[in-house]
Amino acid sequence: MAFSEFSSVGKKKLGVHVLLIILDIIALAFAARVNIFQEFFFMADLFPLGLAIATLIILFFTLVLDLAITNVPTARPAFEIGLLYVLSIFWLAFNAFSTARWSNIPLNCNEIPEEYPDERTWCRDVQGLKSMVWIEFVALFFTASFILRYAVTQHTRGRKQIWSGPLSRYVPRDLPQRSEFTRQTFTDYFGARGGSMFEKF
Repeated sequence: MAFSEFSSVGKKKLGVHVLLIILDIIALAFAARVNIFQEFFFMADLFPLGLAIATLIILFFTLVLDLAITNVPTARPAFEIGLLYVLSIFWLAFNAFSTARWSNIPLNCNEIPEEYPDERTWCRDVQGLKSMVWIEFVALFFTASFILRYAVTQHTRGRKQIWSGPLSRYVPRDLPQRSEFTRQTFTDYFGARGGSMFEKF
């Protein structure tokens, strides 16, 4: 698998996908530290941990499938839009719950006496986790919205083939006009080998 297989738009999309994974790993690290200190007791701390793990697994496997398989269904815009919006809804719901439970934790962790260094560290980890869970939600939501907007824009320009293949290999190009009496085949939409809308450029 060569990186040149991916289109310009696809490379940007893959870059954003990797960024989402990095943000999720940071949130997971904060969630793990907070839960270790609290001995995995409070639901407000467990929700971000569980959701970060689930998100990491989903994003990682969808990225691997996109890289390994040329026309995998999980890399098509419709699937990715739905998946990212579902994930963003879960992050929004769990963030609202956890943030409400964290409201009693002081924003200024220096207010905790110096003789409690572990508690100060835990407080900073909670504040870091609080920020990262909302950053992850915003990143997922805006990524889904951007893909939706881009796909709809391409569709309205007559490039309906955008829904039929992975965005990572999509090249915005108008298909040649054909007679309405001429039967269209798979090759018309994806081209011959090496000349596909979703192939090498």
